[in-house]
Amino acid sequence: MNYRHAFHAGNFADVFKHAILLALLDALTAKDKSLCCLDTHAGRGRYALYEVEAGKTGEWRDGIGRLFDDPDPPVPLQRYLDAIRACNPDGALRTYPGSPLLAARTLRANDRLILCEVQDDEAAALRALFHDDSRAHVHARDGYAAMNALLPPNERRGLVLIDPPFEAQEGEFTAIETALTQAHARWPNGVYAVWYPIKSRRAIAPFHRQLSAGPFAEALVAELLVRPDDSPLRLNGCGMLIANPPWQFDAALATLLPALRDALAQSPRAAQNLHWLRRE
Repeated sequence: MNYRHAFHAGNFADVFKHAILLALLDALTAKDKSLCCLDTHAGRGRYALYEVEAGKTGEWRDGIGRLFDDPDPPVPLQRYLDAIRACNPDGALRTYPGSPLLAARTLRANDRLILCEVQDDEAAALRALFHDDSRAHVHARDGYAAMNALLPPNERRGLVLIDPPFEAQEGEFTAIETALTQAHARWPNGVYAVWYPIKSRRAIAPFHRQLSAGPFAEALVAELLVRPDDSPLRLNGCGMLIANPPWQFDAALATLLPALRDALAQSPRAAQNLHWLRRE
């Protein structure tokens, strides 16, 4: 696998994904009972925006770079921005936290965090980052295989975040469909959040059709297009499919998505979409 998230950290897709992730974790931690969060493609957990990789693409400038210094940010994005600013306490945007670090800062002392990363150097960085956090368990292994081995968690409550690199787009969707089917058989009540890129709408439709016929009775789909999806050669947007979302989570996303669109749009034709997939 050649993908390195350091080139893309803090871009619009990260803002979208992490704002939704924090909203999910906030909803789940509103109940006292402990939970487990499993991240299947964790990366290194923290990224330096001033290093070579992030500087080479500059993608973060049209993502977190648009929001970080806003003195009056949109209210629905305040929770997300507070989390990012907490990782940059001197007020200068130098560090962007990945999903593992954001989750760790949201979870409670009695919760557990399982982090899977198949690339050795990324897994080593992840272990170093969480060396002193007894709640976090780092596995240098394939995240889909880990789902099959580690679910259901002892806590019987929690979230699985599936955020793969999509180096082979159609193959990745197939792997996700298989993983969700197997996971549902083992842990049907878990919350599953799947991030995916949108380059061309035609590539997404088969995935949605398959999930409509899949094991979950319904799933919530949130999508953001920062530009029209008329070019398969670039990342035009992204989506998050959430199976077993928390109660009334669609209402939370109905407020969050327009704020993300307005903040991150790169075209007058930017758009957001929120709908349910229900078993046919």
